[in-house]
Amino acid sequence: MKILHHEKHFHYSDKEYMHVARKLGKLATFCKRLKNDDSFIRIDVEARNTQKTRDQLKISITVELPGKELRAESRKGDIIEGVDRCVEKLEPQVKKYKDLHTSRGQSRKVAKTKHLAA
Repeated sequence: MKILHHEKHFHYSDKEYMHVARKLGKLATFCKRLKNDDSFIRIDVEARNTQKTRDQLKISITVELPGKELRAESRKGDIIEGVDRCVEKLEPQVKKYKDLHTSRGQSRKVAKTKHLAA
């Protein structure tokens, strides 16, 4: 799994960097294809000068998988809150990708369809 970090007017502390790595590792537990060499995760963090302190950081996470690109974006005042929110948004997308693109997920879908038709 390749992780690319792009910061604009922002730098991670060690604590924040470890939190981001741990949360992205959690995403990899949902789908084995995230661990492949042909997939990667891109994190863009931009510090913006806004009047509202609660949305000064714009965090977007893009997950590139074979045949699909998943994306989540959040505006928060803290990097940890923003990454947590993005991961919450990405979890259902990764699970859906897994169900549609793995043989195990496809076999469940066929079995469910047969069960409903009977």
